[in-house]
Amino acid sequence: MQHWLLGAAAAILAASASPAQADELWLGVLAHEVNTPFSLKTREQGVDVQLGWRGGRIDALKVIGRPAPYAFASANTRGDTSFVAAGLSWTIGKKALYVRPAIGLALHDGRIQRRCGLARCDLGSRILFEPELGVGVRLSPAMSVEANWTHISNGSILSHQNPGLDMIGARLTVRL
Repeated sequence: MQHWLLGAAAAILAASASPAQADELWLGVLAHEVNTPFSLKTREQGVDVQLGWRGGRIDALKVIGRPAPYAFASANTRGDTSFVAAGLSWTIGKKALYVRPAIGLALHDGRIQRRCGLARCDLGSRILFEPELGVGVRLSPAMSVEANWTHISNGSILSHQNPGLDMIGARLTVRL
């Protein structure tokens, strides 16, 4: 695991130490490089372990639905692409079931240029877009479990090369 990734995880934990700032922490386990219509095979493998923080909703952004800020570190267990990400997320649903779309930016340690056979399968740029979608169930007022899809790619905006990476798994979320 890269040293900067450990530093990012420590920063997320430090940010969550203040009750005035922290709203939720999560721990996730996701399959790395799942084949979906949004990505191409990059020949990466393993499992991603995510540690994340989500703050309270931002009243000043009422015009776009009062999203909450988030930040997380995602470490790949096989030494393939790991990343840190931050952005905005929305929680839709006030009952036991909810949907949580999010959009952010990610900084990754994967290879910028590489080939997989005859095709290029690099990620194209160091900074990538990081959309995600979670579907959750509130187990209690302080705990929920989410099925999560996380995607990182440059959207063919930052580079003409854009295989992207998809991760699918589960997160356990604890409200502080």
